[in-house]
Amino acid sequence: MAPPLPGPLAHLAPLLAHYGYWAVGAVVLVEDFGVPAPGETILLAAGVYAGAGRLNIVAVAAIAFAAAVLGDNIGYLIGRVGGRAFVHRWGRYVFLTPERFAAAEEFFGRHGGKIVTVARFIEGLRQANGIIAGTTGMHWLRFLAFNALGAALWVGLWTTLSYLVGDHITTVYDEVTRYQLYVLITAGALVAALVVRHVVRRRRREQG
Repeated sequence: MAPPLPGPLAHLAPLLAHYGYWAVGAVVLVEDFGVPAPGETILLAAGVYAGAGRLNIVAVAAIAFAAAVLGDNIGYLIGRVGGRAFVHRWGRYVFLTPERFAAAEEFFGRHGGKIVTVARFIEGLRQANGIIAGTTGMHWLRFLAFNALGAALWVGLWTTLSYLVGDHITTVYDEVTRYQLYVLITAGALVAALVVRHVVRRRRREQG
């Protein structure tokens, strides 16, 4: 008998009951190259099922990790093949001029590893992570290494917590994400300050 999934996880019960590991792999995979899908949510739900003995936690973690890495690499390929042309053609309509894109590209080249690792935990960036890295021309092997690190940390955190706390996971998740918001605001302010400093220094070099 499958355990009842708490709160916002409940709608995933039929998917996990019918497809099990396939559901975990498919949903995490498609989320990671930009398709709107509940990748993190199904990871939590699968962890609860594993804690109740319905799934194997090692298999859940391994499949989610492989799907996360593969999905982001598909996103990287999309960005690498078509991202730059898209930005140069349409970027000006969202105030992303070639000069600003060049500055972003240089910034990502210097700090891309940290961004790729942390992006795994940030809604929105998790889905666009690989596409951004591919578009800005980050070296694939470097992206692969940091992406795998981020995926391992992300999968390890949520599978372990959901496996251990079971149907209390939504309470724990809400607490973690509540404090995560403050961390993200601080990190965003820091990144914005670094970008501004980088742009100012670049303009000074060009003027000099």
